[in-house]
Amino acid sequence: MVARDGRDRIFVKGVTCVKRKYSDRRYNQRKVQGAPDAAFVCEHCQQTVAGAPPGTEHRNHCPWCLWSVHLDIRPGDRRSSCRALMEPIAVAVARGGEWLIVHRCERCKLIRVNRIGGDDSELVLMSLAARPLAQPPFPLDRLVRAASNR
Repeated sequence: MVARDGRDRIFVKGVTCVKRKYSDRRYNQRKVQGAPDAAFVCEHCQQTVAGAPPGTEHRNHCPWCLWSVHLDIRPGDRRSSCRALMEPIAVAVARGGEWLIVHRCERCKLIRVNRIGGDDSELVLMSLAARPLAQPPFPLDRLVRAASNR
């Protein structure tokens, strides 16, 4: 048996499922208020960030420091309740050669991968990519000894 209540929930045989109505007026108002193309101030570096990034549909990180805020459940929906800062921890490369930024939420530890924007700082991207080489998990003198033994 299927029954509905006034809060967009569907009850099926004792199981409660939340139904998302994308045509629902309340959802559309929330989406417009948290529109991805709105300018904002970065919570990490305090820079003003333009909302419409070149090369991607949704702005999800600061182009100067690459930090983000945990806002989305799905890209662009702005429906996450966490709202904590997300630290850029690595750079990854997709199959087509596109660079991606790996973010980790400081509160819930969720890891997300986001496309880089066309206006992202190249210097910060390169320093993030070079971080593992600059801080290896072993002493660098071990490399010198290994090279001299050959």
